[in-house]
This record gives sequence, structure tokens and C-alpha cells, in this order.
Amino acid sequence: MSLFEVKDKMDALVKELNQHNYNYYVLAMPTIADYTFDQKLAELHALELAHPEFADPNSPTQKVGGEITKTFTTVKHKWPMLSLGNTYNEQDLRDFDERIKKAIGDHFEYVCELKFDGLSISLTYDGSKLVRAVTRGDGTKGDDVTTNIKTIHTIPHQLKADDVPPLFEIRGEIFMHRAAFERLNKEREEIGEVQYANPRNFAAGTVKMQDSGEVAKRPLDCFLYSLNTDKNYFKTHWESLQNLKKWGFNICEHTKLSPNINEVLLFIKHWEKERFNLSYDIDGIVIKVNSFAQQQELGFTAKSPRWAISYKYKAEEVETILEKVTYQVGRTGAVTPVANLKPVQLAGTTVKRATLHNANEIERLDLHLGDSVFVEKGGEIIPKIINVNLDKREPGAVPVIYPSVCPECNTPLIRKEGEVAFYCPNDEACPPQIVGKIQHFISRKAMNIDGLGDETVETFYQRGLIAHISDLYTLHEKAEDLKTLERFGEKSIVNMLKGIELSKQMPFEKVLFGLGIRYVGETVARKLTFGAKNIDNLVSASLEELTSIDEIGQRIAESIIEYFSKPEHLHQITLLKSYGLQFEAIENEITLQSDKLTGKTFVISGVFENYSREELKNMIESNGGKILSGISAKLNYLVAGDNMGPSKLEKANKLNVPLISEDDLLELLK
Repeated sequence: MSLFEVKDKMDALVKELNQHNYNYYVLAMPTIADYTFDQKLAELHALELAHPEFADPNSPTQKVGGEITKTFTTVKHKWPMLSLGNTYNEQDLRDFDERIKKAIGDHFEYVCELKFDGLSISLTYDGSKLVRAVTRGDGTKGDDVTTNIKTIHTIPHQLKADDVPPLFEIRGEIFMHRAAFERLNKEREEIGEVQYANPRNFAAGTVKMQDSGEVAKRPLDCFLYSLNTDKNYFKTHWESLQNLKKWGFNICEHTKLSPNINEVLLFIKHWEKERFNLSYDIDGIVIKVNSFAQQQELGFTAKSPRWAISYKYKAEEVETILEKVTYQVGRTGAVTPVANLKPVQLAGTTVKRATLHNANEIERLDLHLGDSVFVEKGGEIIPKIINVNLDKREPGAVPVIYPSVCPECNTPLIRKEGEVAFYCPNDEACPPQIVGKIQHFISRKAMNIDGLGDETVETFYQRGLIAHISDLYTLHEKAEDLKTLERFGEKSIVNMLKGIELSKQMPFEKVLFGLGIRYVGETVARKLTFGAKNIDNLVSASLEELTSIDEIGQRIAESIIEYFSKPEHLHQITLLKSYGLQFEAIENEITLQSDKLTGKTFVISGVFENYSREELKNMIESNGGKILSGISAKLNYLVAGDNMGPSKLEKANKLNVPLISEDDLLELLK
């Protein structure tokens, strides 16, 4: 391949993979299998290593994260990140316009920008290279979150343009697209985690995570909207935005230059309705005087600039009737109440249902059947009831009482201490839990069984063909029964049985995730397979042994112990083993660099300054040492970093296990 062909190939891969990232994260509609994506990413990475001169600074290979941040350093803003004055009415905007005219005359323009509902961020570029990303904080100083922000696909690490200032700061908003938020929230629900209320909270929580590798898995996006430099390179804000776009920054396409306040008001009115057609949330419009010279003349108050203001939309709210409350049983057994409403128009859609979250919410609202209720769809993706119009409550209205038994199987519900949700514990005989577990097991992120979808699983269950995960692996014995099903021809049956057979090759971590143990998501499953090595160790592990595994806390450990305490679960695992599924972690082949640590055992715990835990593990194993999953009397060394769990430290001290630092480990290797 010639150099021209290599460059063309690399450019094409960058373009293709960035498009696939967009499809996956923004649209939540992937058009390529994870494995295929990973193969293409690996191909691009290999080409970049061989030809670094052609590497694109915005390549998806640069956005994978992996670093651990112990604490976030506080950084003082060179230019304070002030807040804007808010208004909710037209007259305030006209008054703002009059104040501008009195100060600088009639000859000025406005720039109108969408007000994104996200997390403010300040990016510093030195010599075209991203060197720092800092949160707003208190406006004068914020947290350095550079490692996490570098995982965002739309933020360039290195600018290609040669006309950028030598040092500058650009500000913007980190946010999450609604489709991606809904997908991730569904995943949280599936493992029994409390869902986030809105994309902004999810984005804010993600930016402050310690593990950038985990941040990289969450689909954040960013719009940039403001440039700060030591001297003015441009005369107007609008001109600076056009140049930011030219330099490769993600600038919102809906920003508009407006000649007067009447045009501004038309822009506001347009987006009051159109905002619901965007893929992300906005809560208003920001209006700025365009000329930098005029901005300077207008100046600042103590809290905000005099040359800018934000118009905030009121969260849409309607009144309708609560007709009844129904209850949904999820895969993990969580019982969620849903308000069924008299259909009403809200935020451009017809709303028939609203979330009630849990029993506490029903009690807080003091809901009665037939109540006239106020429903809001502001920053929330799903409409919610915010209040009851007590003046319209009918005499004798029946209060809504959260059920004490499962609405599907009549099993008494339980609620664990410290949790808000009630659960049905009958996971092996409650129909929606059974169907949900099998649907989870076959899903793309678990066993990825081709030819078998959610509707088919439901049909098979209703026809008595499957009642457990293990029954999937006996479907080949029921081929004649399958042929009697509507829209299920011979080719479909062959493809499905082939997909089921191929799933036996899926690694242990995928099988473990597919079992649907509460709180055991993809990442936790991976940590458990690394720590326990095989299913037998996991089944017999004590609470102490489980919590000694990296990032496994008491709540997750208790859930695992409870799951394996049930004979029916152990029976399912025995069956799945007999059908050939993988229940043992595949150890990577290690090339020994020396035998200096041969015969020595190690546990790694905490956060380290110079190396990640994975790097320390590789260092130990490549020099003959062995990593153990828990602390015991057989342990030779505990490699201890910051923020190590107190229980591990206590046990190590009790057993007189030597504690060593990362520097001590390096000394052992000298």
C-alpha cells in the first residue's frame, strides 16, 4: 500500500468510525456489531502507530480513556466563569434592550444561542493542544477534569489549523443526547440501579467519575460557544464563532445573528416549540451583544456581564385527570407505579402516562383516583406528576395504595433497608421477570444471540417452549413445535439455532452479565471474572472475599451471595455448564520479562499516582508474580494506594501482610 493509500485508508476509517459513534451514542441506533467496530478501531490504531504523521488528532482511538483520577485538582479560572441574568418574560428583554441602547446607542447586533441544559466547561489550548479542562465550580475556580473530558468524541485534542492563537480558552457545555440517556438509564434499571432523573444529572455525574475508562463508555457530547484570549483576535462574537468552527470545534448550527430585539423575540418564539424536536435538552436562549468593543464598554456587574442575558422557558405543565395507577414488574423484580392519565397535549406530544417512581412518591403526592393533577415535562425525559389540584378532588375519592403483593404473581413484596423500591423476590416464577431475564440474556451486550429477539422470547414463553435461560439450549429438540409458530419459517429456525450454538463461545464475563444478577452490570461482571477466575470460586466466595475484589462493594457482594444462595439458580448454572457455556476466565498468555517475583503473591488495592492497577498487575505477572483476588494469610504483599478500602487494610494488618507502595514494588524489580 502506497503512502497516499495509507492516508486515504486512515482518513476513511476515522470518518466511518466517528459516524458509527454518532449512530450509537446520539441516535442510539447502532448500524454495526461491537466486534466489527472493535476490529476496525484496532486496524486504525495499528496504522496510526506505523504512520504517526498521518494520525488525526480527532481519531476515535484517542477517546478511550483508562486513567484513574484520585482527586480533582482545584484550578483558578484565568477569566471568571460568571453566571447570566435570567428572565422569563418579553418585557424584561425589551428593558434589557433599552439599557443597552442608553449605554452604546442604536447601532449594535445580538447573537442568539440555544441555552443547553448541561454542565459548563472551560478548555485551555496551548500551541493548538488541549492542556486543561476545568468545571465552572464557584465561578472563580473549578475542578480539573481533563482526563475525563478527553474521552468526549467532539472535543479535539490537537488542532490542525495554523491560525489559532498561541494560548486561548474556549467555553462550552457538556451534555448528553436524550436517546443515549434513555438507553443508559434502561441499562441502570436492568441491573437494579436507581435511574437518573434527566440527562444533565447523568452528564454531571459522569464528568466527576474517577475512572476515565468508564467515562469513555458514557456518550457525552459538547457544544462550544465562547472564546477568551489575552488580546482580541476578532471584532465580534459572531466572527469568533465562525473561526472556532473552522478550527474544528463543535459549534451549534442553530446560533443566529440578529439585528434587533424583535428578531431576537422571533427566535425565542420559534425555539419554544421547536426545542422538543432537538436530540438534546435546552432550557432557554442566551442573547449577547455581538461587538467585543461594545461588550467591553458595557462591562460587568459583580455577578454577570451587562451585555448578555438568558431567556428561560418555563417547564411545560398541563392539568389532566388521573384515571388509574398500574404497576410494572421489571427484570430485576422492581415494581414501578405508572400513572395512567386522560390523554393531554404536552411539549408537542400526547401524554397518556407519567412515572410515579416509587411508593414514597405516591405517598408524597397523596394521590387519589380521579384526581386533577399537574403534569410536567421539563428537564425530565418522562412526564411526571408534580402536584394535585386539591380544589377539584371529588368527595369520597379513593386513595392510591401501593400494593403489598406482586401484581403479576401475588408474591409478597419486599423492600430492603436504605432502598426506595419494592421488589418481587419470586424471580423464577414471576412471568415478566422470567421473560425479562431471558431477553436480557440474549441481548447484544450479553450473549448476543442472533436470530432471537424480544418478541420471539415472549412468544416462546407463552407457548411453554421456554421457562428458564437454560431452555434456550434445548430448543433444537423442539424443532417441530417451532415450525407451527406463525412467521417463523425453517430459515429463521436454522439461523436462531445457529446463533444459540455460537453463544456457547461467549466469554465468562458475558455469561455472568447475562445471568442478570442485581447490580452486576458489564463492568462489575468483568471485575468479578478477573477476581474470581471461575464460577465455582464466585459461588463459594464469602462477603469478605468478594469485597476484596477491585471495585466490589458490600451491596454488590450481598446481592451476589443472595443470588447463589438459591438452589434454583445453582441448578440453572449446572445445566448451562452441561450445555457447554463458558464459566471460567481465559487467562491472557504472559511473556515473562524476569523471574524476580516468582513464588510471590500480590493483591493491588487503591488508586496510584504513576501507574494504573492494570499496569501494576501486568508488571507483577510479567516478572513471575501472581495476583490473588483477596487478602489471606498466604498473601506476600498488599500493594496499597490511596483510597484503599478500610476493611482490606484492617484485614492485612491483622494477618501481618506487608503493605508496599508502587515505589516499593519497583524496588523489588530492580
